[in-house]
Amino acid sequence: MSSEATTSGAVAASGKKNWPFLCGVGGLVFLAIAIFGAISGAMDHNARPAYGLLVMFTFYLSIGLGMLLLNLIHHVFGAGWSTVPRRQVEHATSIFPVLAGVFAVFLIITYFIDNGLIWKWIDFEKVKDDVLYTKKSWYLNNTRFLIGVVVCFAGWIFLSHKMRSYSAAQDKDGDVKWTNKLVWWSAVGVIFTALTLSMAAIDWIKSIEFHWFSTMFGVWFFAASMRAALAITALVCLYQVYKNGPLTGLFKRGHLYDLGCLMLAFTVFWAYISFSQYFLIYNANIPEETFWYNMREQGAWWWVSMGLIFGHFLFTFIYLLFYRNKVKASRMIFISVWILCFHMLDLYFNILPSKRENYEMFVSYPFYISLWDIAAFLGIGGLCAWSFMRSWAKTQVIPVKDPRISESLHHHGR
Repeated sequence: MSSEATTSGAVAASGKKNWPFLCGVGGLVFLAIAIFGAISGAMDHNARPAYGLLVMFTFYLSIGLGMLLLNLIHHVFGAGWSTVPRRQVEHATSIFPVLAGVFAVFLIITYFIDNGLIWKWIDFEKVKDDVLYTKKSWYLNNTRFLIGVVVCFAGWIFLSHKMRSYSAAQDKDGDVKWTNKLVWWSAVGVIFTALTLSMAAIDWIKSIEFHWFSTMFGVWFFAASMRAALAITALVCLYQVYKNGPLTGLFKRGHLYDLGCLMLAFTVFWAYISFSQYFLIYNANIPEETFWYNMREQGAWWWVSMGLIFGHFLFTFIYLLFYRNKVKASRMIFISVWILCFHMLDLYFNILPSKRENYEMFVSYPFYISLWDIAAFLGIGGLCAWSFMRSWAKTQVIPVKDPRISESLHHHGR
């Protein structure tokens, strides 16, 4: 396929409406509403709006990190089949500057409004006599926390920009040096992303309840991120096939089937990690660990946990076992949306009950989705879509001069 053909397909797909502008403006409006709710709630010592914003931030962060890892793994293993959908994955990694801006809101709340509202351990006066905090203070301290924030976002932005730049440069001359650079940076990037993903999960989610112990939390977040990224990849690619879109004839049944197989694999992996974490804590029966699950067995949270077991795992697992469910577009759209909905429920389950209004008592927030949560979802999502489309408009629809593009174009799968 010529570069002229792919460019014209991209332009035609944009239609008459200026979608990047609409998504950008809409995202700013809804995000401003969500930020207003989080800050006004913080001023009243109500953390619930801020936690809603954190859930939605983590939702899009997990997608971005999953996409980054998919891209890096593609180059490390020299995969051929995934070359066609790879460009969509690359565009999705452009969202990290947006997410860095959103995270600044949490820093403003933490350091200028209420130190212990989101992460209680940051308010040193409240935890200085806590034995468990003292043992973890070498890690849970303000200096290390802020350094971690800078390292994570700077590294993710730099790495994703490098990968997109080299991939776009490859489209122009097809020089083998770009392939070699992509492989080298991917080998380094996989290690860096794995470490920083785990650190971010521990710092920004797990440390909300700093008394709790778990050595598997970073791996849980990795598995969840990969599932979400694969679901979004399938949806984006299928959307660009709809009504003779730019990927029509390029993104084939074999690509969709392989995405479905990976979704099945990470469904099993997510279940294995989640069950192993629960089983180890249940078996050890240590109060510093078991309370975390005890809080999630109260009220509506019990039904949320059952939904994760039977909806996020069992139904998805059985559904993706069947071949036709992995190759029919409508069925893959359904299961992709299903996975994303339960992924968000999983984030609520891991973030919201961890907060205790009274430091000495186990009093968690009940499960509900507020209007502030919806505004945050639309706001961050709109800005991420704007960033995706801006990146998409600058390159070809597929990596036209990648040495593996022919293999991917002729990939039929089963």
